[in-house]
Amino acid sequence: MTPDVVVAGAGAGGLACARALVALGLRVLVLDRQRTPASIAKGEILQPETVRILDSWGLLDALRATGARPVGRLAIRDPAGEPLLCLDYAGLPGAYRQILCADYGDLRRVLTDRLPPGARIRWGARVTDVLRDGDGRVGGVRVVADGAEQEIRAPLVVAADGMSSPLRRCAGIGVRRQEYPHGLVAFDVAGAEVAEEVSAYRTGRGLCLVYPLPGGRCRLYAQVAPDEFRGRVDLGAWCDRLLADVPAIRPLGAALRASLDRRQLLAVYRLRSARLAVPGLALAGEAAHAVHPMAAQGVNSSLGDAETLAACLAAEGGTPDPAAVDRALLAFEAARRPRLDHVATVSHNASRMITALSGLPKLLGARMMRRTAANPRLLGLTAGNLSGTDVRPLSAVDRLYQLGLLADRHAHTPPVPSESERQ
Repeated sequence: MTPDVVVAGAGAGGLACARALVALGLRVLVLDRQRTPASIAKGEILQPETVRILDSWGLLDALRATGARPVGRLAIRDPAGEPLLCLDYAGLPGAYRQILCADYGDLRRVLTDRLPPGARIRWGARVTDVLRDGDGRVGGVRVVADGAEQEIRAPLVVAADGMSSPLRRCAGIGVRRQEYPHGLVAFDVAGAEVAEEVSAYRTGRGLCLVYPLPGGRCRLYAQVAPDEFRGRVDLGAWCDRLLADVPAIRPLGAALRASLDRRQLLAVYRLRSARLAVPGLALAGEAAHAVHPMAAQGVNSSLGDAETLAACLAAEGGTPDPAAVDRALLAFEAARRPRLDHVATVSHNASRMITALSGLPKLLGARMMRRTAANPRLLGLTAGNLSGTDVRPLSAVDRLYQLGLLADRHAHTPPVPSESERQ
């Protein structure tokens, strides 16, 4: 197969791009350096807007069949479980009003197994460089597979090859990458039924995040200091301290102790690329953006990239003509950049409210939560922004309301319907 599109990376973002682009009639080749997909704790909270996208691609029923858990609420709670701020998704506009908690591996399998015939995946193929036409336009990739080097030409290359993205670097696109001053340790806790809720506990040790997974399991993230797991660590004593710090999760104690040897320690980054596209190449997923997991926006933004990229190509006739592709890439940059900037702001602000351990950030976070929780209008705006179903960035005045510096006379007035809702 001579491809029209080469996608580097067979994570959820790359597979979603393949699914969206092959539906336009384009021939898509997906390349991934791994020979078998790796298992990692990520991309498990699918916001309602992502549920809509999966449904539009005919994949939602297959994902639900894996045991994915529907969740109708995202709550921030104190260590004892008392609510600080609750977002009830039942009041969202439109037909999609639930989060779906799914295994990342199941999401990738559903995307892989239901790729149309015009798409193909090649495992164990490491993309090492871009190929350029005489005018400098990206026109393909250089690949190493089974010890041999190969050049693959294509009118469009999609770099979905992760935060370290060799293709982004080869294309000359700069990136701003910042590590948060804490990490997360993730546990896959078996035999532990939890509430149908994404629960973020704001504790003296920072964030503790819990949500259900298929098969009577749950995911538990705990915030850790950068050096907390260096050297020899008494995991039993560490678990005892966690349960003492967060009394609300003590019912998970026995199941959590049984899962300690399956922990994953994760560094947490903010990442924004300087551009989303250059002639012949688009960035998607973590090659272009990464945010704190607290706001559950990572994989959701990746699938949004895929849908937007396909829509921009469709507007140019869905043709692999290089000139049409480059016009579509300009439209992709213009359409997607403001949304991703908004997601980055929302995610960072949400994470600071819960992960700050001391000083002014912790005090401001607590104040903003209290004021938002007492303001139905702000709660509605926040739920719409996180869910992706009704994205309307908070204004500077809204921030003053959150800080209690102004009184919101419209706190109990429902937000005016957006243009998409009116249509």
